[in-house]
Amino acid sequence: MPITVARHAGFCMGVRRAVDGAVKAAQEGKKIVSFGELAHNPEVIERLASIGVSVIHTVEEARDRVVLIRSHGVSPEVTKQLTEAASEVIDLTCPFVARLHDFVARYSADGSPVILVGQSDHPEVIGTIGCAQGAVYTVHDVEEAKAIPHLERALAVSQTTFPHERWEAILPVLRERVADLTVQNTICTATATRQAEARELAANVDAMLVVGGMNSANTRKLYETCKGICPRTLLVERAADIPPGFANIHSDSIGITAGASTPDWSLKEVVTRMTDKEVLDQLTMEEAESSFMADVEATLVKIRPGQTVKGTVVQITEDEVCVNIGYKSDGLIKREDLVDENVQMGDEIEVEVVKVNDGEGNVVLSQRNIVNRKVFAELVEKYNNNEYVEGVGKEVVKGGLICTVNGIRAFVPASQIANRYVEKLNEFVGQTMKLKIIEMDEQKRRIVASRRAVVREESAAKKAEAWAKLAEGEVVHGVVRRLTDFGAFVDLGGVDGLIHVTDLSWAHVKHPSEIVAPDQEVDVKILSLDTERERIQLGLKQLQPKPWDVAPEKYPAGAVVVGKVVRITTFGAFVELEPGIDGLVHISQCAATRIQKVEDAVNVGDEVNVKVLNIDPEAKRISLSIRALLEPEVAPVEEVVEEPVYDNGEEAVAVDIEAYAAQIEE
Repeated sequence: MPITVARHAGFCMGVRRAVDGAVKAAQEGKKIVSFGELAHNPEVIERLASIGVSVIHTVEEARDRVVLIRSHGVSPEVTKQLTEAASEVIDLTCPFVARLHDFVARYSADGSPVILVGQSDHPEVIGTIGCAQGAVYTVHDVEEAKAIPHLERALAVSQTTFPHERWEAILPVLRERVADLTVQNTICTATATRQAEARELAANVDAMLVVGGMNSANTRKLYETCKGICPRTLLVERAADIPPGFANIHSDSIGITAGASTPDWSLKEVVTRMTDKEVLDQLTMEEAESSFMADVEATLVKIRPGQTVKGTVVQITEDEVCVNIGYKSDGLIKREDLVDENVQMGDEIEVEVVKVNDGEGNVVLSQRNIVNRKVFAELVEKYNNNEYVEGVGKEVVKGGLICTVNGIRAFVPASQIANRYVEKLNEFVGQTMKLKIIEMDEQKRRIVASRRAVVREESAAKKAEAWAKLAEGEVVHGVVRRLTDFGAFVDLGGVDGLIHVTDLSWAHVKHPSEIVAPDQEVDVKILSLDTERERIQLGLKQLQPKPWDVAPEKYPAGAVVVGKVVRITTFGAFVELEPGIDGLVHISQCAATRIQKVEDAVNVGDEVNVKVLNIDPEAKRISLSIRALLEPEVAPVEEVVEEPVYDNGEEAVAVDIEAYAAQIEE
């Protein structure tokens, strides 16, 4: 009977890390408890209980004990409560779950909603919900996705063990419900690999066995996946659960896989049980297990010191990175042997095998030598082709800054940092910058680079491109960058132009800040271009109609408008109807009765209702009256001009008000 065991069956990295952490803590003689079951597998729980690791379900039970936070993780609030109650908290949250928590916490910091695809009562989902600062909608299938309300924006994430094909089916529905949907695929890479492998295996065997805990959501989803492809699929927790007539041991092909919480010994037990009885009669159990392990190892990659292999990052700690290279043991890279210190979970990296076994069963890997050789060759090519490279500032040294370019050290002299003198180079430490290699010593592997050269070349190219797009008379879009007393400078996308204060508005402007502000987007008209002096004259008011051109339509004779008194003279008050348009209310039109001075009727700053008597747009004059609105209108009669006499008996002289006002203004 041919038996095929899935390569990625059994403990995932997160569960193995949690179990190993629990065993290590128990061996130190500590009084250990797990907040919730460490893994959804009864055999694992029994084994842990046998070494003193019990299970608690409330924070009160954690008092004065060493508490393990399982791989499913918990909410920040529960972590805080456990920290306050327990003597020590050991956080064994799976790195993939911690990454999910981080996405949710950062996106929802402003209260934005989160859509969490997964099983609502699963411990991982409950813990993730506790990381959100806004509303959380849990979705388990397409129908539930259709039921969520329409949202303006939201983040879509998934339970790390959720089936990938169901996640892909739900996403289109979510995009219909959310106008601005941010998607983060948080399904564990091991989960996706395990499910894909199980689908392929189930399609090529006569029967499937899925090994794992009945309460494990991960295992049950694996079972459902296989069952949908291979009808003869059985879910078992241990070998004893396999019915005698499940498969024909002489002819049927059997596929075996296991959930992420299934220990190695359970998987071995099931495989041994399914081994041909005739063979078992001739072998001891130990020999059978040895034979099984030999078969499993035969499916794994062969490695040797000095070999270059590719692997996937499955765990990151403060001191080292764990990489799955397809061998029976994962490989470990010390931080100092990493070229890319910003490596992330799920990244595929190329590494060199240093040791196959470090004495504890671990494979020792290094990234520096192999990557350095390859990267340096690429940098030499970029130098020869005059191409730019990207570097990160690492430390300030005498005379300049040390940067890393794809892991290779490069020296940037202080004079090559910027166009201007930089007093404090520390501001570039940790900063990513574009560099140009200006010196290269291949034998000594020394690189000298320049940031200033890049800045100058890009600035010149950007400026040339911007100038080529400009033409006098065109209307362009720009951003106000700075203000001066004489105008506003506008960035037109690589070059700056000036709006003189007189070209900001048709009205009088004392300072540009009255019209525009820094970082404001504006449309402006190009008044003139001087390529030799690199000067661009812009106009803002030119895009607006002249106030006096439309004044006759806005302020026809007889119209009643509201204005503000802005200036007072001996002969009347000037009222601003809008910026750039003032009208005159003669003293004789300021009140219903005769007044000695204008201030007896109005003051500067007063808002007044006025009636337009007449308007002369060419002379830019408007005659206004307050009195006309205070006296009832009467039918016009033939005017009788009498010689007015003042109280002192002297004869009054008639005055042409409009002419007098014009004379005073002149």
